[in-house]
Amino acid sequence: MCLSCGCGEPNNDHGNSANITAQDMQNAAQAADISPQQAAENIQSGVGTG
Repeated sequence: MCLSCGCGEPNNDHGNSANITAQDMQNAAQAADISPQQAAENIQSGVGTG
C-alpha cells in the first residue's frame, strides 16, 4: 500500500517516489540482509526518535 499513506495498493507510489512502497521495503531489507518485517519494525522503532 504505498506504505506511507495506507491506500491498500502496495506498489503504487502515486507518481511520487517519496512515497514508500512494498518494493522499497523489500529493497531496504535486502540491503541490510534482514526480513521486510524486521525492516518495518526497525523503521517503526526509529520514527519517534528523530
